[in-house]
Amino acid sequence: MPTLFLTRNDVRGLLNMADVIEAVEQAFRDWAMGKASMPAKAYLLLDKGDLRAMPAALAGSAGMKWASVHPQNCSLGLPTVMAMLIYNDPETGYPLAVMDATEITAYRTGATAAIASKYLARKDSDTLGIVGAGSQAYTQVTAHLELFDLSSVRVYDCSQAAVDKLIHNLPESPLQACTLEEAVASDIVCTLTPAREPFVKREWVTPGAHINAVGADAEGKQELEPSILREAIVVVDDLRQASAAGEINVPLKKGLFRTEEVRATLGEIIAGQKQGRTDEKAVTVFDSTGVAIEDIAVADIVYKQAKQRGGYLSLDFVEG
Repeated sequence: MPTLFLTRNDVRGLLNMADVIEAVEQAFRDWAMGKASMPAKAYLLLDKGDLRAMPAALAGSAGMKWASVHPQNCSLGLPTVMAMLIYNDPETGYPLAVMDATEITAYRTGATAAIASKYLARKDSDTLGIVGAGSQAYTQVTAHLELFDLSSVRVYDCSQAAVDKLIHNLPESPLQACTLEEAVASDIVCTLTPAREPFVKREWVTPGAHINAVGADAEGKQELEPSILREAIVVVDDLRQASAAGEINVPLKKGLFRTEEVRATLGEIIAGQKQGRTDEKAVTVFDSTGVAIEDIAVADIVYKQAKQRGGYLSLDFVEG
């Protein structure tokens, strides 16, 4: 049986955001209902970044993503986040595919935030604030436009060139450059930075806003003032990961927030097991650390599309 080998360009050509959103939402629902398996993410800390092992299994699919996060890579002409994924047959363990997962990571992260917004943001939300105009900003905008009728997407980055590039590359989207305060004052806010000091101030957040805190995905990272968390309805993708490496990790260590204050996991809300927003004026926060079920759900799409289309590199990787 041949193993498919899919490059980043191959994977990019096989992805569709609407399909990704549907698959990721179902993965969270299945996980909450005990139909998926996912050990904790393992970190390998390096001098200039880290590597992460992320295994998971869903009904009919299994595998592991091996991801790297190196913030200085932009100066080298490399993506900050890169990843490879091994997609296995859960019945035999056979490696059905080895694929680049850099695009998978970008798509599933944008999709998950948009899904969180679907369940936690006010239904009449029509402004999106993007804080950090790097590569992740593209899929955040694309995913939210799939689910929301946005009148304005407000973009801030400390690099004006990054803002200009994002606006240029998404010409049909209602993007506009703005200040940090203006971006944070949106109905839905996505923070996408590698910050290790909180920079989003409580006074900038409007009543009824929803925040997707995406940037804090490793120990010591933090984007929001802890007072935002204390006053908000906080939802996490995975409590273990969020406590160790998500937006809540620093406030927890400093005693400024308690795990008991987390309302629910996203999967519990999607599955109807717990309630999210109950007040139109409440602020909601989704602590997105990125979980492996998202990756495997999207890899399943990629593999099936590749098999259907054909013509991709394949090798008899495992000799009988």
